[in-house]
Amino acid sequence: MPRLDVRRLAAVDMYGSAGSPVRRRVILVEFVAGVVGCVALGLWAAQEGGPVRTALGGYLALVGLNYAPLAVHAVSLSRRGALERELDGVDIPAELRYYTPRQLWLFVPLLPVVLAARQARRR
Repeated sequence: MPRLDVRRLAAVDMYGSAGSPVRRRVILVEFVAGVVGCVALGLWAAQEGGPVRTALGGYLALVGLNYAPLAVHAVSLSRRGALERELDGVDIPAELRYYTPRQLWLFVPLLPVVLAARQARRR
């Protein structure tokens, strides 16, 4: 299993390099749209027939579910001061260098969902 803290990934992505309030809202919308859009598009593609389209649609829907824990964390980190508390004392540039390439794990169906569930049990 990769070392990927899903909450920290959401926080670092929301903060970016400058901590802009606009970026926070854009990332929140991205995560919510990722869930709704990918799942809806995947289910539609899976219904449209053919084994290839069904497989690709199923994959897309499962990848869309990966955005659900990110969206949940983004909503909780959107509260006043929550993102700053989450990243207090964190070396943001180092975290950005660490988490940016690890965002590719979002393309592994359900991996972030499983990691988020495990991490939630530990908290």
